[in-house]
Amino acid sequence: MVPRIPVSVDLVVLTVRRQVLSALVWRRDKPPYEGRWALSGGFIQLDEDLPAAAARVLAERAGLPGAAVHLEQLQTYGYPDRDPRQRVLSVAYLGLAPHLPTSTEAHMSWQPVSALLREMAFDHRRIMVDGIERARAKLEYTPLGAAFCPPEFTVAELRRVYEIVWGRPLDPRNFHRKVTKAEGFLVPTGGTTTRDGGRPAKLYRRGPAVALHPPMLRSLKE
Repeated sequence: MVPRIPVSVDLVVLTVRRQVLSALVWRRDKPPYEGRWALSGGFIQLDEDLPAAAARVLAERAGLPGAAVHLEQLQTYGYPDRDPRQRVLSVAYLGLAPHLPTSTEAHMSWQPVSALLREMAFDHRRIMVDGIERARAKLEYTPLGAAFCPPEFTVAELRRVYEIVWGRPLDPRNFHRKVTKAEGFLVPTGGTTTRDGGRPAKLYRRGPAVALHPPMLRSLKE
């Protein structure tokens, strides 16, 4: 007899709130792992595919209906002891977006990832670590850093995203040179803003590039 194993979708949803990389989580109120932070998730339904399940969990469980979130499949987790109650496969998705609102679900909250990585329910710490590393790597080779920014943004605002996600300061001049020379990364809007303070700064929007040439490598000295 072929064993039937439930399949769930778990979401690592990241945003920048108050200049801190934050994730949307909830604190479990019953065993197992009572009192620990957990990712939002749910079992897939028989009539839906994985992207549809992820979108449903984002709206219903995470409490972000209608939010413009970049969702991509992260990894599948299936080792036997990941859930002490039963054998469960989990397909994790990574979600990224700027300034996401408070969840419509009262039990969900935004928490700094630095605090979450101490201890989480099930294997959610491992999934969270993988999601953060995917986000950091994506900023090296793709224009996904702009997914944390509003539709129009300054280079300084984009640099702050990189600094927050990578967890280290970057040289403003070198960063400006790299992002403005990366083919198809940024498109000038023709407008300016003084919201950064000081002189008016040029506004940009995300360009058509799907990969950065040259890449923004973390390993390179700024």
